[in-house]
Amino acid sequence: MEDRFILTPYFLDGPMPGLEPLAESSWEINRIDLPDSEQQIRMSMLHESLADRVAHHLTSGFRPVSIAGDCCSAIGVAAGLQRAGIEYTLIWLDAHGDFNTRETSPSGFLGGMPLAMLVGRGEQTMPQAVGLQSVAEERVLLLDARDLDPAEE
Repeated sequence: MEDRFILTPYFLDGPMPGLEPLAESSWEINRIDLPDSEQQIRMSMLHESLADRVAHHLTSGFRPVSIAGDCCSAIGVAAGLQRAGIEYTLIWLDAHGDFNTRETSPSGFLGGMPLAMLVGRGEQTMPQAVGLQSVAEERVLLLDARDLDPAEE
């Protein structure tokens, strides 16, 4: 199976210009015009576009490889896998747990919540916006986490 690279050059809902120069000419750039609106609406639009691209590549016989500026893009990737009918195990390789919710987060930083969102905990605005069904916690492996917040342990 041939790889198809998708670069989403954003950190949360803001452009991350340093990523685009890394892209090779064959890479697809997931760049869309975002309205002046709430952060989660803007991020949901990015995730929707990414989900469409992931699903398209999978149903066309390619393996999508997503590169992005933050872990929240995993919501778009997971939605794309589901749209293509792929049952998957999620391997979360990160120094941080990203398993906070608004109620448990010491900082309220949305980038520390995507894994919790993927399994249906806490804030669900973005997963619902892209039609993501929660991933069963038994199908998630958190590896290399070494900087967990107390509520994530």
